Amino acid sequence: VELVESGGGLVQAGGSLRLSCAASGRTFSINAMGWFRQAPGKEREFVAAISRSGGTTLYGDSVKGRFTISRDGATNTVYLQTNNLKPEDTAVYSCGARTRTGVLLSRVPENYDLWGQGTQVSVSA
Repeated sequence: VELVESGGGLVQAGGSLRLSCAASGRTFSINAMGWFRQAPGKEREFVAAISRSGGTTLYGDSVKGRFTISRDGATNTVYLQTNNLKPEDTAVYSCGARTRTGVLLSRVPENYDLWGQGTQVSVSA
């Protein structure tokens, strides 16, 4: 499975971006997908996760109410709609895919098996 993120960029505070994570290859093996972010000098932070069916989602506390995760099963793409962006949202956003069974959605990056290269989101004050 290969994951490719896109959609990052530079926006002003209060603005929006839609990030995409396109999966290719053995996508039938993916049980869940998640978005994480990492700012310079900080640990990787959980943002959101979604189940294979799209029926279950999970959000990090810092983005709840502002970000929305969704998926398009036809194109094997997961989206992260980011609204009301703040300077503290500046980070590299990466998507992960879980192929193992067991835990459905997780806030822990070690529970994801595959990662994309990331896309930079920069929010100016």
